[in-house]
Amino acid sequence: MAFWVWANFTLLFLAGGLTPGPAVMLVTTASIRYGFWAAMIPAIGICVANLVWVALAASGVAALAKAFPDAFLVLKAAGIAFIVWLAWKTAFGPPVDLLRTEPPPRRKLFMHGIGLQLANPNALVYFGGLLPTYFNPDHDMIPQVLISMATVTVCEMFGLVVYAAGSDALARRFQSQAFARWFFRIAALAMVISASFAVYLTWIATGR
Repeated sequence: MAFWVWANFTLLFLAGGLTPGPAVMLVTTASIRYGFWAAMIPAIGICVANLVWVALAASGVAALAKAFPDAFLVLKAAGIAFIVWLAWKTAFGPPVDLLRTEPPPRRKLFMHGIGLQLANPNALVYFGGLLPTYFNPDHDMIPQVLISMATVTVCEMFGLVVYAAGSDALARRFQSQAFARWFFRIAALAMVISASFAVYLTWIATGR
């Protein structure tokens, strides 16, 4: 992968990591509810799911999706359904104790991160539509995939750390149930809108 290609690729995924979407909202709400360090567990899950997405992009899953558009449509619908369910739990979950409650088991937080990102239509846009354009089939794919995995992980984690730290600071400053309740509802709405927009983009690109 040429340096200018990698630089462009890095800017794209850095911007994606800093753009509020379902993954960011999941980590942000976890940070407010359980604290910064607990929020890093779903963040790691999100990054692990990204590695799966990179591997799928390199294996030509985007071309497969175009060949079987009905299966692609089912995947998008399932992704939206999962995010709507998660958004509902976020918006209308139990009241938040801003003195911080004991977080769920780490495995549950980790699997929430993996599940959300694998179902995330935003990830489908970036990894299924954009990432394959950065691979050069005339060169060895393994170094390109490894560089992509490392770059995506650093960019994603940077964005998630920024949002988790900021939301943790807000929760400490505004010790208010009302603040937490409305923040979670806005975050849930942002999850659904962002995912729906990503599905719309793929619909425009593929015609369905």
